[in-house]
Amino acid sequence: MKIDELKSHLKKGEVYRRVDLAKWSKSIDRHLDQLVADGTLQKLAPGMYYVPKETVFGQTPPNEEILVRRFLNDDRFLLTSPNSYNSLGVGTTQLYNQRIVYNHKRHGEFKLGNRNFSFRKKPHFPKKATQEFLLVDLLNNLDTLAEDQNHVLKNVFTKALTMDTNKLKQAVSEYGHVKTKKLLEPFIQTSEQSHYAH
Repeated sequence: MKIDELKSHLKKGEVYRRVDLAKWSKSIDRHLDQLVADGTLQKLAPGMYYVPKETVFGQTPPNEEILVRRFLNDDRFLLTSPNSYNSLGVGTTQLYNQRIVYNHKRHGEFKLGNRNFSFRKKPHFPKKATQEFLLVDLLNNLDTLAEDQNHVLKNVFTKALTMDTNKLKQAVSEYGHVKTKKLLEPFIQTSEQSHYAH
């Protein structure tokens, strides 16, 4: 029975694309329907499947990094969320049920499993979200946030003065929108001047 061969290749907690699984089955669509029906697989999105992992608390959802990697079929992405801005301590307090994926391939809103992802195609983004990147990213997206913008802006400027000027300058030049560059330019110059003054 070929479905058993297909099953033998499945790893718990792993996310698969239909095309990855097709190499182990001659009638892949029929087998996928059977495996979804018997609970071996969960369908996350068209052509994407998850092998649920059982824990004492029930089934765990797929790891987001694996999910996004399989969806994009690419390792180059940055998974972040507006909640990350709260770590900057600039007065953002809202909690957002949104995950943002900066990547080179896809653009748009996608539902994978029961989670919503906003894929944003960008030429540049860091491998990890540094504090400098988050500050720039916060300003890039300030208009979309449910925060008191003036209050946050004031705190962002205070924060900018405490940051590593070179790192911030680099983050602004690589990732900042035009408006963000204009807002932060004076603070970078002030920091540089005070640095040279010492």
